[in-house]
Amino acid sequence: MPYVYLALAIAAEVTGTTALASTQGFTRPLPSTIVVVGYGAAFYFLSLCLRHMSVGIAYAIWAGAGIVLIAILGLLVHGQRLDAPAVIGLGLIVAGVVVINAWSGMQLR
Repeated sequence: MPYVYLALAIAAEVTGTTALASTQGFTRPLPSTIVVVGYGAAFYFLSLCLRHMSVGIAYAIWAGAGIVLIAILGLLVHGQRLDAPAVIGLGLIVAGVVVINAWSGMQLR
């Protein structure tokens, strides 16, 4: 169940962050509401995940997955291009998350 909570936390954070670019300094009500609800839900689900997973591992997975997903959505939703160093860096982040999940013994407690 901790991975379900972590996936929900990641999805909520990515939703909130994607909407953040559309708030225009929190002057637009709908995207601003999505940001607040998204971040609230993200921290709630992350707190549920932390009942069973160490904070360092959960945060590393949450942040890494969030960074990669935000970069992809920035490209698809906002037309923000990624250059070669950005793509390489994102690949290294994905590799780090894979290493943590595949070989770390610290995931669940």
